[in-house]
Amino acid sequence: MGSIDAQIALLAVAALFFLFGTGVWIGLSMIGVSVAVMWIFAPAKPAGDAMATTIFSDTSSWTLTALPLFIWMGEVLFRTAISEDMFRGLAPWMRRLPGRLVHTNIIGCSIFAAVSGSSAATCATIGKMTVPELKRRGYPDEIAIGSLSGAGTLGLLIPPSLIMIVYGVQADVSVAKLFAAGVIPGVLLAGLMMAYVAGWAMLNPSKVPPPDAPLSLAQKLHESRTLIPVVLLILLVLGSIYAGIATATESAAFGVVGSFAIAGWQRRLDWRTFWDSVMGATRLTAMILLILAGASYLKLAMGFTGLPRHLAESIAAMNLSPAALIVVLAILYIILGCFLDGISMVVLTIAIVLPMVEQAGIDKLWFGIFITIVVEMAQITPPVGFNLFVLQGMTGKSIFWIGRVSLPFFIAMNICVVLLYQFPALVHFLPDLMVSAAR
Repeated sequence: MGSIDAQIALLAVAALFFLFGTGVWIGLSMIGVSVAVMWIFAPAKPAGDAMATTIFSDTSSWTLTALPLFIWMGEVLFRTAISEDMFRGLAPWMRRLPGRLVHTNIIGCSIFAAVSGSSAATCATIGKMTVPELKRRGYPDEIAIGSLSGAGTLGLLIPPSLIMIVYGVQADVSVAKLFAAGVIPGVLLAGLMMAYVAGWAMLNPSKVPPPDAPLSLAQKLHESRTLIPVVLLILLVLGSIYAGIATATESAAFGVVGSFAIAGWQRRLDWRTFWDSVMGATRLTAMILLILAGASYLKLAMGFTGLPRHLAESIAAMNLSPAALIVVLAILYIILGCFLDGISMVVLTIAIVLPMVEQAGIDKLWFGIFITIVVEMAQITPPVGFNLFVLQGMTGKSIFWIGRVSLPFFIAMNICVVLLYQFPALVHFLPDLMVSAAR
């Protein structure tokens, strides 16, 4: 790769990030830069024909059809009373835990994550009930909002996950296995977050309001009956995948039907709910697919420059250990997370980093969980963090204030990555169990 070619390739990357900064749609930015690169580096290859062929081949995946269905399911549930039902069902069981009702943020997000797939949807759905309720009961804003910001990211890790679907298609990894691999790390991360809340409560007992009046076991069970619909939906969506009854796409279709059943049961299903959910899902799906289309064309264009190959060779020449490579990639993704959304980060970088990861002997399934967690970190990293935007709109607080109170949960995600690296069986246990059961 000549010095002139290298300079042009780096100029193209700089132009790409300049367009991101000016607010041009990410997908259109990538397509525009790709067309310019193709004209310079491959003038004999018609840019339009290459774009059409590449985008069609990269996006015509059956697995990707699960994406709009899971998004639609989350949109329908967002318009139901599911957050109120979950708070009412969980609150009686939190009385004895240090931190009490703050844990409803984390457990509520964990449960909703299992039927959503979106971090922003999880944060918004749970927050619209818990934030005003915790404030009314006297819980400090920093722990109420910080815990919701951190726990909202579980929507990406606990399956079904939109990021896992995108990564699975890009990296040619089974989405069903990725879903299975995310369960134990998701529970682990939720546990780390709950441990922090408990520690904070024990260090600041004066800031925790007194508990509600005690309830008998029968009363607690009666209050928890509101959790039954969402638990049944989780069993329908994830159980059908893990039992081998349905593919990820088919389970997503089951989830849409189940979400409409919940909306109907709650008497929230009307023409307005249906239309708003369809339009919300259509807008988000179109945005994601435009990003995927732009990234697939950018991958082709950058291949002609030779930049990805030379970057991979340069990093390989450093002879980094797998652990050092993971640290370098984590730092890279955290920096990118300050400027890009999670899906853009994955599709923009996967063609470059995956060869390095495979060369270092790192399993692609494990790396999928790793990249999901570091994308979670990006969701609470100012100035571009989707969860921060959601909470800013909900609370009126500054993005940087929300980022500061989210810091302990950001640290919990880093601890989770370290534990998963030291104990990779936490990722592989359920996928291996699925394979064994299928034999």
